[in-house]
Amino acid sequence: MSLAAYAQYWRINLLTMIEYRANFFMWFGFTIMYHATAIGALWVTLHQFPSMNGWNFREMAVLYGLWMLGHAFHNTFFFTVGEVPAMVREGRFDRFLVRPLDPLFQAMTVPQQIWPDELILAIVFFAIATVFAGLRVDLAYVLFVPIVMIGGALIDFGIQLAIATLSFWVVRIDTLRWYVMSLEQDFTRYPISIYTHGVRFVLAFVLPFAFMNYFPATFLLHKTDDAFALAPGVGLLTPVVGLVWFGLAYAFWRAGIDRYQGTGS
Repeated sequence: MSLAAYAQYWRINLLTMIEYRANFFMWFGFTIMYHATAIGALWVTLHQFPSMNGWNFREMAVLYGLWMLGHAFHNTFFFTVGEVPAMVREGRFDRFLVRPLDPLFQAMTVPQQIWPDELILAIVFFAIATVFAGLRVDLAYVLFVPIVMIGGALIDFGIQLAIATLSFWVVRIDTLRWYVMSLEQDFTRYPISIYTHGVRFVLAFVLPFAFMNYFPATFLLHKTDDAFALAPGVGLLTPVVGLVWFGLAYAFWRAGIDRYQGTGS
């Protein structure tokens, strides 16, 4: 039943996209400009300094591309979990608790316009970065990149789900969500080895955004990890880290649901 409902949700989404094509192309243009600006900033920086702690522009394009894949996959399929705090504040979340479907599933499938533009762009950009960096496309690559993308998306999803769950106790958490999103988007553009030990630890083991791109990139590029001197094979753990983070966040979510009292709206 859940799969049928999810298929229907995406059917409505795609029909909406077809109906509002101009809106889709405007969002696509904005997405291209956003990421082009970030990549352009990397190019300008590395034009002045050809190497950043042993990473050149070609390698950092792979780093950025891996993050784009996971982040865009999350935004395409899981982004609506970020709307939960607003649903709680406005009293709209309560209706999910009296329906037979899982509340998280319902929150993720609230009808709205979800464009796959960023995911399309991420796939295209990573393909270009693969050629640009001279990565070998073999069976290991074909198997590794998709699981890193899904694992990275689960890391993103788990962190956002944990933040959304806090809204069951603290009604307004916009600042915290903005802070975490800024931390992810600004700090993952560069190899974490350039940061202080405290920042490295947070990005690797507290909010493990480094498993979305830094550790997998060191594995793909056959580079030495200068942040913690870990073996390159650590990059293979991204899907495991993603599943653990999602599992913990979902357990926290269920605990929040059990204690949720409503907002009285």
